[in-house]
Amino acid sequence: QVQLVESGGGLVQAGGSLRLSCAASGSIFGRNPIGWYRQVPGKQRELVASISSGEYTNYADSVKGRFTISRDKSKNTVYLQMRFLKLEDTADYYCNFVGMSARVAWGQGTQVTVSS
Repeated sequence: QVQLVESGGGLVQAGGSLRLSCAASGSIFGRNPIGWYRQVPGKQRELVASISSGEYTNYADSVKGRFTISRDKSKNTVYLQMRFLKLEDTADYYCNFVGMSARVAWGQGTQVTVSS
């Protein structure tokens, strides 16, 4: 089973930028779309961005125009470029495939904290 390892989180001021990385132990191509999810304590994990094998991207309304998902086939890595960060973007971020039957075990995630 593919293993996913997220990195790149940290503390950033509102309005700042971060780039998250998700390194996969195997190929992520030719499969379901893969996406970035986020979760805050007490709330359900939400999908904020996804990218398909055909490079079609989709974003939650809350991040549209600020976040960009991309991937590097040679590195089996998915990125999430986050710009103009807001306080409400504070969360633990995870990557995984889209669709319950396609998902693999969740990684440890990477924490993003946006300060005022």
